Amino acid sequence: MGSITRGLSNNITTGGVILPAGITNASVADVTSFANASGGTLILLSTQTASASATIDFTSGLDSTYDEYIFKFINIHPATDNVFLTFNMSTDGGSNYNVTKTTTYFRARHDEADTTTALDYITTLDLAQSTAFQNLSGDTGNGNDEQCSGTLTLFNPSSTTFVKHFISTFNSYRANDFTGNEFSAGYGNTTSAVNAIQFKMSSGNIDDGIIKLYGVKKS
Repeated sequence: MGSITRGLSNNITTGGVILPAGITNASVADVTSFANASGGTLILLSTQTASASATIDFTSGLDSTYDEYIFKFINIHPATDNVFLTFNMSTDGGSNYNVTKTTTYFRARHDEADTTTALDYITTLDLAQSTAFQNLSGDTGNGNDEQCSGTLTLFNPSSTTFVKHFISTFNSYRANDFTGNEFSAGYGNTTSAVNAIQFKMSSGNIDDGIIKLYGVKKS
């Protein structure tokens, strides 16, 4: 009996449950996929990397395969100072990004000098039955070390019965040396299937950064 097999057998309970100590890098190094992944598992569908990009568009992958999709934003660095990362939805495969939305936006913020803290709802950054792009991040700086990161969850975009809910959380290195924790949420007020998403800065290009699209496996 090999050492990996012995290690695994010593970490199985009488009920057949494998203890955490029984799973190591060595024991799973050759596994390439788990065919029967349980509900809630994130399935990476695509990755896009910005490089002086006016927009980042996801025009495939949003369909009835999953009921929930999650975008992850890693080190989104704007070319222009003091701008927001925004998004909009499309029902025609990306020909138009103009879904009507009603949304909310609030944030917590704290400056590096420890002189200003606040938790506030920002009425200028929400939408009321508007086709405009929705702000996700805070007003991010374009200094060499300034960027924003976060997540956006979109629920059941392929439904032809219900509106399209979304929830987003970001943290931004703001242009005036604040950290900002931003929360936006709302719904696309359409019963048409949403099949494309576009991201762009409120002004200027996305200089750098990675956006990953995941599907959440159904239970």
